[in-house]
Amino acid sequence: MKTLHAPNYTGPEDFLAALQTQQYIASKRIGTAVYLGLHLEKPLLVEGPAGVGKTELAKALASLLGVPLVRMQCYEGLDEAKALYEWKYGKQLLYTQILRDKLGELMQGASTLEQALERLHAHDDLFYSESFLEPRPLLRALREPAGCVLLVDEIDKADPEFEAFLLELLSDYQISVPELGTVSAKVRPMVLLTSNGTRELSDALRRRCLHLHIPYPEAALERQIVHTRVPELAAHLATSLVAFVHGLRALDLKKHPAVSETLDWARTLVLLNADELGEDLVRDTLTTLLKHEEDVATALAALPQVMQAARSAAQVHAART
Repeated sequence: MKTLHAPNYTGPEDFLAALQTQQYIASKRIGTAVYLGLHLEKPLLVEGPAGVGKTELAKALASLLGVPLVRMQCYEGLDEAKALYEWKYGKQLLYTQILRDKLGELMQGASTLEQALERLHAHDDLFYSESFLEPRPLLRALREPAGCVLLVDEIDKADPEFEAFLLELLSDYQISVPELGTVSAKVRPMVLLTSNGTRELSDALRRRCLHLHIPYPEAALERQIVHTRVPELAAHLATSLVAFVHGLRALDLKKHPAVSETLDWARTLVLLNADELGEDLVRDTLTTLLKHEEDVATALAALPQVMQAARSAAQVHAART
């Protein structure tokens, strides 16, 4: 089994700088965990709230390494047929019809059942062969000739039985196909599993992976993310925006705004040609950040305090810079 080719990074800091070339701004802890997973050839279990950049990390890593991203979205009821392979039943049915038409010619001259079986066995059994196999994400990942980044997205949404099915892949980078035998990876893929924490994952799965938790970023890092992804937003407005979002995250909300919502709001302010973060503007665009009506009501009730905290944080930042 070959190893996924990766540039010879001198260390986590060098790797983190390379990630930034893909517009993925991360902390040193994130860069170190991915660097270790890549060089130790271990799957990486990435946990954290929705919208903090877990899936984007896999996309940036695939782009950085110059390999395909093979993504498998997990959901309740997902089974190995949808994740690994399926048989092309229509093509198999057509093959059966052709075989029936040719069976008479094949059996001509066979006077006994034994002779007929010998003639039948002399021909390859194509019914369960590569010709009729439809590879799904896991099998595609193992067969990528130059390797890939395999993203098993939201593994916590799949059933525990499917999680157990993955253990062979995570340990040995191979999968057993009953009709074909064991399929091993041509090139060992870099595997990232993401989880939003909707259920507890098994110890068996955790043992096979390195662990990384991505929390909501600190204000300085989030300002850098906004500057990288929405460079047209004025620096003072980005500072106020990030401070306001951090104020919202301190409230008791059903769903706190994630980095993805921060970026959506930044693009909204650019679209509206905003030059300052006023209360009227916040009221009109708050649903870009918050996805539940009760959260909007909670935020509006606390709006004066959150706005004041955001102004104070922006003033402190401006004084330091």
